[in-house]
Amino acid sequence: MMQVKVKTKGMYFTIPVPYVFINIAISILCSKLVQQMANKWTKEHFERKKIDFTIPLIEKATLKPILHELKTNKGIVLVDVKAQDGTEVKVKL
Repeated sequence: MMQVKVKTKGMYFTIPVPYVFINIAISILCSKLVQQMANKWTKEHFERKKIDFTIPLIEKATLKPILHELKTNKGIVLVDVKAQDGTEVKVKL
């Protein structure tokens, strides 16, 4: 389970993110419909800026080994950010 900890002035909370939710997010983001919609939404902006770019297709099979490695390396801190105003964000496996 991935844990996202946020600490601000007078407030501290932890959000647990089970790997099941990450699997669901990967399935949604890798679907052809979402990727076609993302290309459609960005196409107009890229045409205005005269950029020839399409978002490449991402396959679910490519992301599964990454998720498996995340599961095997529990306890690693992925993100540890401290802002000048005292806000802290930490993402830990």
